[in-house]
Amino acid sequence: MKKTLCALAVGATLFTPALAMAADVKVYGRAHVSLDYLDDGKGYNEVGLSSNSSRLGFKAEQKLENGMTVFGQIEQEINFASGSANDDVEFATRDTFVGLKGDFGQARLGRFDSPFKAARGPVNFFGDMVGDIRNVTRVSEQRFDERNANTIEYKTPKFGGGFNVLGALSLHEKNSPDATKDGKNDKDKAYDLALTYKEGKVDFATAYEHYEEEAGRGERDGFRIAAAYKVTPELNIGALYQYTTFDKQGTAADIAAAKGGDLEKLLSKQDTHVFGVAADYKVAPKTYVRGQVFHRDVDATDANATLLAVGVEHRLDKAVRIYANLATMLNDTNSRLTPWSQGRSNNITGAFDEDALGLSLGFRYDF
Repeated sequence: MKKTLCALAVGATLFTPALAMAADVKVYGRAHVSLDYLDDGKGYNEVGLSSNSSRLGFKAEQKLENGMTVFGQIEQEINFASGSANDDVEFATRDTFVGLKGDFGQARLGRFDSPFKAARGPVNFFGDMVGDIRNVTRVSEQRFDERNANTIEYKTPKFGGGFNVLGALSLHEKNSPDATKDGKNDKDKAYDLALTYKEGKVDFATAYEHYEEEAGRGERDGFRIAAAYKVTPELNIGALYQYTTFDKQGTAADIAAAKGGDLEKLLSKQDTHVFGVAADYKVAPKTYVRGQVFHRDVDATDANATLLAVGVEHRLDKAVRIYANLATMLNDTNSRLTPWSQGRSNNITGAFDEDALGLSLGFRYDF
């Protein structure tokens, strides 16, 4: 893996000047680290260092003679906490694609955030940090905040002042479709449809996603609607509602560890509602405070959870910010969620029927 990354880095260094003659090529990245205190409520309470979805990427864009624009991106997650300990990670693990855009809209192909995942954007105030909303929206088998492989996506031109429609099809999960046609993974496509609006004070998104019955985590459907409104130039408030359902048996670990409750529902179809509100307030020219509360209501006995988070962020510059977050997950008897499991390298599993608490001091540098 190290040799592969070295070869790619050397190749990028050698060929970037040549590419720049024909296209606008940009090297970019994010170094996002935090010092965390994590307490699972049962016996684990330690301080650790985390790399929070840090990344390195290359973007290219070129205007064509026919008026259209071709664009592409390669992006890799980088662990700034453990450095070379990422030997088992393949290259281009994050959004990687190529596409065309013009008067017709935009089309791209590759592996990137699904329209359903992107629809979380209006309320993503704690993204890649302790308190991330994905800790209640992206749980167990009901995963919809995904970066699907082998995807074709189309986005319409803006209409009606600020609307866009997006449609995406993930053709298959593996590198190639099932060649044997033996009934295993023949039907593993994912379908997305989304509507977004972003103009002035309003940021709105709604999306639907469906995974076929032989997808890796089973057949499932999800609907999400999220919106944010700038009440004043300083105050931004948002809300999200998500409904998901799946028809696959719960994981063996979930079933074995459940302390009673309705196991019949854990073994079959399960519906989940997630809803809540968030706010971000600019208290000084470079300082923000934020908070959120989101509740996960599961169609199974004593399996609900509530995420609470508050934070303060100070921007030293447009590219550099420091922050402090405090978040807790209030779990029912058959829930063991934590407020830190998503988008971060420092991660431990929660305990059933215990409230988990996380305190994080973070540093983020976008370059």
